[in-house]
Amino acid sequence: MTQYIIRRLLYSLPLLMGVNILTFVLFFVVNSPDDMARMQLGQKHVTEQSIANWKQQHGYDMPLLWNSDREGAKKITDTIFYQKSVGLFLFRFGVSDSGRNIGADIKERAWPSLAVALPTLIVGLLVNICFALMMVLFRNTYLEHGGIVLCVILMSISSLFYIIGGQFFIGKVLRLVPISGYDGGLAAIKFLILPVLIGVFSGIGSGVRWYRTLFLEEVEKDYVRTARAKGLTETQTLFQHVLPNAMIPILTGVVVVLPLLFMGSLIMESFFSIPGLGSYTIDAINMQDFAIVRAMVFLGSVLYVIGLLLTDISYTLVDPRVRLS
Repeated sequence: MTQYIIRRLLYSLPLLMGVNILTFVLFFVVNSPDDMARMQLGQKHVTEQSIANWKQQHGYDMPLLWNSDREGAKKITDTIFYQKSVGLFLFRFGVSDSGRNIGADIKERAWPSLAVALPTLIVGLLVNICFALMMVLFRNTYLEHGGIVLCVILMSISSLFYIIGGQFFIGKVLRLVPISGYDGGLAAIKFLILPVLIGVFSGIGSGVRWYRTLFLEEVEKDYVRTARAKGLTETQTLFQHVLPNAMIPILTGVVVVLPLLFMGSLIMESFFSIPGLGSYTIDAINMQDFAIVRAMVFLGSVLYVIGLLLTDISYTLVDPRVRLS
């Protein structure tokens, strides 16, 4: 197991290096520091001196890859690539273009994102599995056909409709919970109910159909027919045999999502004014704060790689047929 994890980590290093290099090219080659300065200062009536001052204040006045004016190791270290990109591998995110500590902002905003994403994942998983099992239990009936049609309809509706409709009906008309905002401690619960509810409801269509497909694949296998032949009811067969065996792909699908929960939801957090990492990224894009955007892109890549690693490990643990080589 240890050798397998080390090997997978070594495989992930070239991937992260590629993401880092690609991000550097997009932000500093395709979009030069001069272009970044003009975006911040405005396109009109911007002097070369003001551009040079802005680049110096934010550390963009150095050469990109090689500083021929320095001696020794400083030829490499006194460059934009080393100062802005290499430090990301050590999770030194630096300072944003507006002067804020990016690492401190990420630590502070990760918890609101997790407070929304984790309940949405758990409740949504339970709801989707229950509805999928019900559709499989009553398969080839009007209940299943009606459920499939309903799932397709729910999948066809944009998530923005659920957000705006939920805010209007539940928050404004019924006045059950606040429309938007956030607070610390237990007071945050009243602000989390609506986004969690909408997140669960908007994912029912696709989630139920996927789990239904997994369960239908299992109910046609030989061990299920053997269980029926021994006298087990359909309900006992589903819960004692089908569900445990279908948990293998379900578990691996959930594990890969866990690290990405910290990244939050861009749309959900923006509409509900939740100070998470999703809204943090959207605000950085709107303010054209390139340092924050670079940090979030790299952090998302790291979390995705961790998710893939956890998926591989969990699959080998829950499936005895798989052996690590």
